[in-house]
Amino acid sequence: MSSDNQWSADLEESQSSRLIRKSRDSPFVLVGIAGFVTMVSYGLYKLKYRRDQKMSIHLIHMRLAAQGFVVGALTLGVLYSMYKDYIRPRFFNATKK
Repeated sequence: MSSDNQWSADLEESQSSRLIRKSRDSPFVLVGIAGFVTMVSYGLYKLKYRRDQKMSIHLIHMRLAAQGFVVGALTLGVLYSMYKDYIRPRFFNATKK
């Protein structure tokens, strides 16, 4: 039997090293996480001063704001990777000819 398929604890990545590796590959993931944490923190802060607004409405608004920030960051990341993979090589390769 080959030992390549066996699980080893030495090869297991920690959560922090995995996050660092993912942030190098796609930096907009960190932007999305930071925006989500910021929106949730802001929502919790504003929870104290919501006046006569219902709790459920306040939570729905904060959830939508946090999700919107994450979706926006992911969309920017996808557009950037498409630019990097498809558009930029086309222009740089055309100028070298």
